[in-house]
Amino acid sequence: GDVHDIGKNIVGVVLQCNNFEVIDLGVMAPAEKILATAKEADADLVGLSGLITPSLDEMVRVAGEMQRQGFSVPLLIGGATTSPAHTSVKIDPAYDGPVVYVKDASRSVNVAQTLIGEGSAEFAAQVAQDHDRRRERHKARRSRGVQLTLSQARANKLTLDWSEYRPPTPRTPGLCRFDDYPLSDLVDYIDWMPFFNAWEFRGRFPQILDDPTVGEACRALYKDARRLLTQVIDERWLSASAVAGLFPANARGDDIEVYADESRRQIRARLHHLRQQRRKRADLHNDCLADFVAQRDTGIVDYVGAFAVTAGIGLDECAARFEAAHDDYSAIILKALADRLAEAFAERLHQRVRTGLWGYVAEERLDNVALIAEAYRGIRPAPGYPACPDHTEKQTLWELLDAERNTGIRLTETFAMFPTAAVSGWYFSHPRASYFAVGKLGRDQVEDYASRKGWSVDEAERWLSANLGYQGR
Repeated sequence: GDVHDIGKNIVGVVLQCNNFEVIDLGVMAPAEKILATAKEADADLVGLSGLITPSLDEMVRVAGEMQRQGFSVPLLIGGATTSPAHTSVKIDPAYDGPVVYVKDASRSVNVAQTLIGEGSAEFAAQVAQDHDRRRERHKARRSRGVQLTLSQARANKLTLDWSEYRPPTPRTPGLCRFDDYPLSDLVDYIDWMPFFNAWEFRGRFPQILDDPTVGEACRALYKDARRLLTQVIDERWLSASAVAGLFPANARGDDIEVYADESRRQIRARLHHLRQQRRKRADLHNDCLADFVAQRDTGIVDYVGAFAVTAGIGLDECAARFEAAHDDYSAIILKALADRLAEAFAERLHQRVRTGLWGYVAEERLDNVALIAEAYRGIRPAPGYPACPDHTEKQTLWELLDAERNTGIRLTETFAMFPTAAVSGWYFSHPRASYFAVGKLGRDQVEDYASRKGWSVDEAERWLSANLGYQGR
């Protein structure tokens, strides 16, 4: 269900440059295919990568299948959502062979060489000891549990003075679709630093171009990227599309009701949100996204927005041409550029919503530095990320926007977006709306959330596994 592959591709190139033969199974590879190929090729190592949290469960399943089928080769774990703790607590117990967390591509060569070299037994023993220590630390943290009950957290919610504030009414309610959006309009909205992060350069842009250690390499990479970006735009290799929607809404507890029309009698959709349960200073609140929307019982009319954008239409075909020519470098740059253009599109569309479609800050004048610093009013949190970590809420977003038909973006079985160069989320307009991380959840909130979603507790624990503050399934 995970379609992201930039990091995996970089690891493959780095290993190949160091005399490893790499069999790349692409994206969304099922466990059966991975292990059948590993047996057929008599592989020395198996590597798994994932970018979205549901991938974590799939890695545990692959490890369990390796154990069931009698594998003993090392299993390498990497990707943005993975961590040493998850590897030790969840994946390692499922498999008796070495399970090694690899933080980034630059470390993959040393790890791989060690695992097939003379010091492999000693290295594996050290890795096993590290797993034991992490499990003990994790057990100690879990034993302390979540610090507040759900009732206590709700009692410490952000309480806004709605008597002094009236939510803005959208100038253009309903859906607004953007087809074949000009990429040239997005270039000035690109945040370049994540592009360099994809290649494991750390710092600030543009200062990184003059860094005494990595500046020369960054300048060469940037030059290649700008050249390719010009070609992408001039020759129309990629196309971009988006849809945004602004809907009548009110909060009901920790959920948000989206209404079919301004009469607000018919609930069209219910957005389910989660609340922080950690203990905070007296001047801080236990946040939930629903707090930024007027509660239904206030009688105040409010609104919420949604969006989905992509700049990845045509990406696979273009990347495949580079890969067929054995030009992995250009293929990776192209995919990273598509990601940057999609993020730039999300930034530009949010700006157009704030200043035009919703129009609550028509006078806004911010440059790209200020936009990257989020110096504007309002937020656009994405389902599956810290403020709303449940990826399944994308299904509701897709239904509200008719997103697949309006943008061409589809959701995989684990709610990853395809094409991968895509961004989606909610719009909140309140001046106090801010980003936050929900963090660890107590069993009481997971049970409450399951009830609100119409799920079993097991299903809720599955989709919220990365946020559980207790030992779940």
